[in-house]
Amino acid sequence: MDTKVTLSFDEEVIKKAKAYASAQGISLSRLTEILYRRIAENEYSSIEDLPVADWVNMVAEGQAEYKPKKKTSLKQDYYESRKK
Repeated sequence: MDTKVTLSFDEEVIKKAKAYASAQGISLSRLTEILYRRIAENEYSSIEDLPVADWVNMVAEGQAEYKPKKKTSLKQDYYESRKK
């Protein structure tokens, strides 16, 4: 059963990802599903271990960079977001 999800990405990344998916003969939705399935079916200790790094680098402008957020409480995050 398919479930709809709304995600936001950089417009240029989406254009390149759509072109990549089209060249592979699949939709962007199916490509995204394949990537999420690979993540969900395997255990990875960090985001850097994910097997999609080459694909991300191919569709991204420049080197993709993951900046982990420092751990804070949800309550603190909420209050900080309200100050802005």
